[in-house]
Amino acid sequence: METKMIISVLVSFAISVILCPVVIPFLKRLKFGQFVREEGPKEHLKKSGTPTMGGIIILSSVVITSVLFVSEYKNIIPILFMTLGFGLIGFLDDYIKVVMKRSLGLKPWQKLVLQFIITGIFAYYLLNYTDVGTGMLIPFTGGFENGLYLEIGILYIPMLFFAVLGTVNGANFTDGLDGLASGVTVIIAVFFTVISIVSGSGVEPITGAVAGALLGFLLFNVYPARVFMGDTGSLALGGFVASTAYMMNMPIFILIVAFIYLVEVLSVIIQVTYFKATKGKRIFKMAPIHHHFELCGWSETRVVTVFTTITAILCLIAYLAI
Repeated sequence: METKMIISVLVSFAISVILCPVVIPFLKRLKFGQFVREEGPKEHLKKSGTPTMGGIIILSSVVITSVLFVSEYKNIIPILFMTLGFGLIGFLDDYIKVVMKRSLGLKPWQKLVLQFIITGIFAYYLLNYTDVGTGMLIPFTGGFENGLYLEIGILYIPMLFFAVLGTVNGANFTDGLDGLASGVTVIIAVFFTVISIVSGSGVEPITGAVAGALLGFLLFNVYPARVFMGDTGSLALGGFVASTAYMMNMPIFILIVAFIYLVEVLSVIIQVTYFKATKGKRIFKMAPIHHHFELCGWSETRVVTVFTTITAILCLIAYLAI
């Protein structure tokens, strides 16, 4: 089991490392450059034109690697579906922004409808074609065998939609600094890989594939980034994290391991709500919150380092909670 996990990491890493030098110049030639908002941190204006839609590299690496294991590890199918499904939504959004020159991309209602469709299919498959069940492991209660599981009955489906959409959009908001979403999510992927092996959940080929793909991508995505993942990558990663947690009966653990996602999305909600309620006042200098710290004087690399370190510590705590 551990051998196949290692193979999935190495294969996905190799594909990612090989694809990056090929795809990045291709994106440049197509002029798939990042649009940078003028109202953002001024230091980010120099990033304008940096190739985006690099999530194609991550998706390709994960899909190719997962296909090698899918016949033996059926539990990776819904996770692969969610990763690819949300990645395609992100691709449409990126394509409209970059190619069709509509800076806002998909309209909010269009994006929401597509996200609901993908999540609905996942929920149907989860309940009817897997033996995962609807129990949600409660942290610090004794682990998979002896721990307590929360059952919420008819609220399970609404809760699933809320958790999935919240996680996906949290991942999307986290993708705002060089290496931030990649660094945070690779740690989460490693955590799920370890737990899958320990628990026998059977999803380690795809969690390992995501970890390998992100490690390869990070070589080109760390500051100063040569490529951005775009919504293609960030939405795919959010779908991956949420679906993996559900396939392992661990949705409650999203609050721990993906705490940075949560903080990012909450900072936006709080900022917008307060701005409207006070007719123009702000709590943060800028949202999502990583930009607030930048405007407070933190360097981009410091924000990324702190956020990824927090994620690593929280993943260790989550491991102790099992």
